[in-house]
This record gives sequence, structure tokens and C-alpha cells, in this order.
Amino acid sequence: MIPRPPPEALLPWALSVLDAPGGCSRPSLDAVAGDASSRRYFRFQYADQSYVAVEAPPATEKNEAFLAVQAILSAADVVVPALLGADLERGFLLLEDLGDRVLLPELVADTVDGHYRRAFSVLDKMMAVEPKRTGLAEYDRALLSEELGRFQEWFVQGLLGYSPTAKEQALLAAVSERLISSALEQPKTVVHRDFHSRNLMLLHDDTLAVIDFQDAVVGPITYDLVSLLRDCYIQWPSDQVIGWALAYREQLSARKALAKIDQALFIRWLDWMGLQRHIKVLGTFARLYLRDGKSAYLDDLPLVVHYVQEIANKYVVEEPIFNEFSCWFSRRLGPLIAQQEWSRRL
Repeated sequence: MIPRPPPEALLPWALSVLDAPGGCSRPSLDAVAGDASSRRYFRFQYADQSYVAVEAPPATEKNEAFLAVQAILSAADVVVPALLGADLERGFLLLEDLGDRVLLPELVADTVDGHYRRAFSVLDKMMAVEPKRTGLAEYDRALLSEELGRFQEWFVQGLLGYSPTAKEQALLAAVSERLISSALEQPKTVVHRDFHSRNLMLLHDDTLAVIDFQDAVVGPITYDLVSLLRDCYIQWPSDQVIGWALAYREQLSARKALAKIDQALFIRWLDWMGLQRHIKVLGTFARLYLRDGKSAYLDDLPLVVHYVQEIANKYVVEEPIFNEFSCWFSRRLGPLIAQQEWSRRL
């Protein structure tokens, strides 16, 4: 696929935001790797500074939400790209350039503890924000349900070509209800909703900056934590994940952000929140491929499948509905997954 050129008006608009003289030589726009959305990012140099110009089509992108969340996080001392200009009508944004040091490739055994401690500090700053004053939408039953529904529509039926029976649909609905109820019983905080190693940037001093935050909501306290620790793009040993989670729980308890929540309940919240997220992600990644032609996300499906099976299997004894789901997933979907080219990493 040949990349689309940047819109002709984007660079002149960006230079006008910077008060560049009309007769100055024009820099070139260099495409920057994007995300799962329709936004496109371009880097350019002007007056010995680097900037990022964004084309974010207003018909498909949440530009107003991006501006609102950028202001909320910035006020909370979370490092985010500075907003230098915005034309909402055309969907143009001009942002500070945070560089290219995405956290993911720098996560290795010797560095991960330090990086995750910094990430915990970011979550602490977000948690210090009073949710009711943000104006952010609630991560409510309707949104949680819509996300889980992507699994059947896009992964099971769309990607695997399997049509669940009425009984199987009832099973999926029952599992969804358990996961949604667990999410809704948790304390609420500002939730980034995609807090993982591809949306965290390392600055020159190893400070962590946050990007891709326009989908933020007010939601469950474990959501961003499990997004980080059971990242869809990198895996850590289960015992290590639980150790980090309990360490963060101690931070929450010390700040009195948790009241009378013991370790077992906190880990169950974390596990079930992760199961909700990863069931959703199976549908989302399948949709990105089938609807949007973004095949790279297929390579990330095997790890997400692993997480779904791992956590469902963990609760088969105490939660019969998860036992039923785990057996169905392995028996009905397992053979179909094995036929997929992307399943080679399983």
C-alpha cells in the first residue's frame, strides 16, 4: 500500500501557528509511525526545533476529547505532548515532539522494574485527579458490554468464521455479566484505557510521557494497571506480574485509595479486568484487520489468546461459568485458531 501524502494545508497551517515568516524555506514533513486510528503524524524541523503535525479527521477522531484529556493530564503533572495549536474544523493539531523512544523495546529484565515504577508514579498522578471534576464519561455497563461484544462479532464470527449457537451465546453473555459486575464494583479513577508500552514514551532523562489518551474515561482502578502488566505486546512471568500488582496495591493502601480491599479481592479484580480487556482486544484486533486492513495486529493475537486462556483457567474451580467458557474456548475455537497463519506464535 502506497502511503497517502500529507494534506497540502497541514504544513502551511503548522508554520502559521509558529509564526514562521511567509518567505522562509519550507521544511519537509516526514511520516511518523501511527497507531490504530485514522490519525496520521508528521515530523518537521523549524528553527532548530522538531514538531509533530497531526492530521486527525474530525469525522472519525475524538479531537475535542484529545484536547480535554491533554489539559486534564497536563494539569495533573503527567507528561504529555504540549499542544501548540489546533484547528478542529480541519482536524489539524500541532504538538511537541517527544522523540522516538517508545517504552516497549527498552523493556528487558534488567530495566523493567525501574520503568514500571515510573509508570506506577504516572498512574498515581492520574489517580490523584478528582474523577467527578474531569467531565470524562463513565466506563459504564453499556461501554463494557459493547467492548465485549466485539469478541463474538469480529473474532469468533468474522475472523474464525464460527457462528455460536444460542446456548453458546448465552454462555458468552453470562461471562460478560460476571466481568462487567466485577469492573463496576471497583473504586473509580481516571483511566487512560490503553496504558501500555506502545503508548508510553521515554524522554532523554528516562521520564515517562503518555500518548494516545483521547479515549480516557472514569473507570475501574485496576484497568490501567493490568493493561501495563499484562501488556498485549510483551509478556512477563505470572508470579512477577502478581508481585508488581501487589506492590502497587500497597502504594494505593498507603495513599488510602483502597479501603478494606484485601490482596485476594484486588488480584481477582485485576485478573477479571484483564480478562475483560483481552476478550475485547481479540475483537478489536480482528476488526482492525477485517475492517481497516491493518494486518500487523494479527501478529499480536497469540499473546492475547494466551492471556484469555490463562486467566479463565485460573478460576475454573471457584467459578463454574469460567470453567464452561474455558472448555468452550479450547474445544470450539482452539482448532480454528490453530488453522490461522498468525497462530504460529502460540
